[in-house]
Amino acid sequence: MKRILLISMFLALLGSSCMNTGEGELLGVMDREVWYEPDPFGMLFIPMGSFNMGPNDQDVPWAMTAQAKTVSIQAFWMDETEITNNEYRQFVYWVRDSIAREKLSAQIDEFHITEDFYGDPLSPHFLDWKKEIFWDDDEQRPLLADMFYPEQERFYRRQEFDVRKYNFVYFWIDLKQAAQKFTFDNESRRRWNATENKYDGEVIKEDGQKVPVTDRSSFIMKDIINVYPDTLCWISDFTYSYNEPMTNMYFWHPAYDHYPVVGISWKQARAFCIWRTQLKNAFLNGNDETFVQDYRLPTESEWEYASRGGLNLSMYPWGGLYTRNYTGCFIANFKPLRGNYVDDGGIQTLIVASYEPNEFGLYDMAGNVAEWTNNAFDESAYSYTHDLNPDYQYNSLPDDPPALKRKVIRGGSWKDISYYLQTGTRTYEYQDTAKSYIGFRCVRSFLGRSRDDGGSYSKVY
Repeated sequence: MKRILLISMFLALLGSSCMNTGEGELLGVMDREVWYEPDPFGMLFIPMGSFNMGPNDQDVPWAMTAQAKTVSIQAFWMDETEITNNEYRQFVYWVRDSIAREKLSAQIDEFHITEDFYGDPLSPHFLDWKKEIFWDDDEQRPLLADMFYPEQERFYRRQEFDVRKYNFVYFWIDLKQAAQKFTFDNESRRRWNATENKYDGEVIKEDGQKVPVTDRSSFIMKDIINVYPDTLCWISDFTYSYNEPMTNMYFWHPAYDHYPVVGISWKQARAFCIWRTQLKNAFLNGNDETFVQDYRLPTESEWEYASRGGLNLSMYPWGGLYTRNYTGCFIANFKPLRGNYVDDGGIQTLIVASYEPNEFGLYDMAGNVAEWTNNAFDESAYSYTHDLNPDYQYNSLPDDPPALKRKVIRGGSWKDISYYLQTGTRTYEYQDTAKSYIGFRCVRSFLGRSRDDGGSYSKVY
């Protein structure tokens, strides 16, 4: 009897499998999720295209760091404006609260989740973000005491948060290293040029020493960084200049909430992008949705392509050859005249989107603050990067020479002359420095074909 039952179950299973295969036709895996990518909040769609990357005017400083080159760029999403103080403050507060919850969860069980939805134990435990923090609560306050400045460092006995504690631990996968079969010492993250031994599969350094790549974890990188902006950059960037009010007020005061965040190093900007990705992932996972695209800094070629707004030979993002409009008014926030910063309507930074956008709808692609890109700076990068999505990256180490720590910045700022506002002008700053005139915006790659290509498929599913 049991044998007959097993045979019946097998035939039923075989029959159902045959029905799912569409009578033997090649239909692919059925019941796949239907993919639709909604417009990301605060971002604009930049269609794929080709353009002449490089200068459209004479090389004023005769730097010879760029040359004309035709390149093609995949479609992507880009923030409509630079990241503002209030948007970056969300990141800072998240880091602060996560540290506080870690401290509270060590003593108060309600601050961590030990079971999943089905009642199965979680190891390690997860923080419960629904549990509210009460900084003045008699039970919680002693556990959070070391998050404030110690008594000897307080100014007029004010109990203020010690922002030196706002350290963010983050991870990323070095896909370029994995693809090239490079290996490294996990402790120092030192890269080695390596070749593969075809006989036993071991990875061998050029000097012959065997350094095996253990598993996928060999390419998972870890870093930690303090996320609070360098507010003192307003003073350190200028000699014999009174900028103390900006140091004291710019990041935290509500009057500057919608101004571009500054005092952010390249490493902090990259950490923000990773945090933003995980923040979105956490939301979508909680709603049984999937998300596979990362927020990141734009490549240098993506930034220039977006800045041009589809106007291939435009000198400035607005398409003209001059920095004034037809009525004689300046159309960006920069240093238009000698010592006269105010003639364009602002003396330092301005609220984002104070001027008209370019043809793609992007604001402040010239002036206000310069912007970090994802690329390392090399004077000859245009000569060897590919013409398809050009990209040159290098993750430098603490003991690398300064030349390897340069990152490309674009767009010019409120303190720069008009030459740095040009779409083809490139310059750099060091990745671990923070300036009062450098901010950033994020991008996200677009999945699939262009939304406007009007193409059709021979197979319809």
